[in-house]
Amino acid sequence: MKKLIYILVAVLLIGAVAYTLNKNKKEMTEAAAVAEIKSEAIPVTLTEVQNAKLDKSFTAQGNFRPVQSLTLMAEVSGQIQRVYKRKGDKVRAGEVLIQVEDNTTSANLATAQANYQKAQKDLERMKNLVAGDAVTKRQVEDAQINVNATRAQLVAARQNQSNARVTAPINGEINEMYIEVGSYLNANASTKLYDIVNVDRLKLNVKVSEAEVLLINRGQKVKVTANAGGAQEYEGTVTAIGAAADASLKFDVEIEVKNTANNNLRAGMYGTAFFPVNAQRDALLLPREAIVGSIQDPSVWVVNNNKANLRKVKVGTVTQDQVEILDGIQPGEKVVQSGQINLREGIQVTALK
Repeated sequence: MKKLIYILVAVLLIGAVAYTLNKNKKEMTEAAAVAEIKSEAIPVTLTEVQNAKLDKSFTAQGNFRPVQSLTLMAEVSGQIQRVYKRKGDKVRAGEVLIQVEDNTTSANLATAQANYQKAQKDLERMKNLVAGDAVTKRQVEDAQINVNATRAQLVAARQNQSNARVTAPINGEINEMYIEVGSYLNANASTKLYDIVNVDRLKLNVKVSEAEVLLINRGQKVKVTANAGGAQEYEGTVTAIGAAADASLKFDVEIEVKNTANNNLRAGMYGTAFFPVNAQRDALLLPREAIVGSIQDPSVWVVNNNKANLRKVKVGTVTQDQVEILDGIQPGEKVVQSGQINLREGIQVTALK
């Protein structure tokens, strides 16, 4: 009997322990679920678009391009004997780049000179004989034609001889090199020699809106910065303004910029031009840090019912710390100003006080 009582007591104790453990496990699971829900709420700082007076001065972005850029082609046939300039070297207009074998061109030049001299002498004899009716006027005319033809051949031979010393047509830097010592040039095959780029002066090509283009004049001075060049400013001059808008209703504006002595600016770099305008207007502004992505493809995180959604926006003027919003956000909507790094579409957020 006692044995049975012990067994019953043991069963009850085991059951009580199991019930307690299961209850504790359920409570822990519920607590973990609540904690997980809370942890998904990302803390962010919120802001709103503000109506404010904005200076009509505006900025525009674009890429730097060289004022001069060309591919030098072979104008003479022959084997390259010497290469004086290589990729990365700076060159001046008229400076010798390569020397092509000129034995053939020298021989052709000597032949052309001899033919021209002979034609001149033949013409002189004809003129002396025509007075005595020893030759006809037609023969004199033919002799004159031969002089003209041999003179043209001599000019061409001299040009070919000169082309054996290939010179730089512009100032610049050799960006690419296509030949080596021993390479054979064929003038009839459009053989490329060098790509030469002049970056002493650059063009910054930007696009502006229809409202902004009316505020720009040809010859106007603007401040230019390179995104990769820190705070250094360059003076630019508006040299061309598009006469017609593109499909996005933007107008092309070309700004010429003088490079520094050590050519800090490079073709292909991204740059910003600041156009000063002495006037103000009403605008919707957001802190610049609220913009996600680049100014060319901007988005913002809009918060509705404590959930974040990424939305494309259209921006106008960009200042040092503010961005003009032209479309995509309405006044009163909440926008994430900081904390975007951990956000994803539809995630729960909580506003920091």
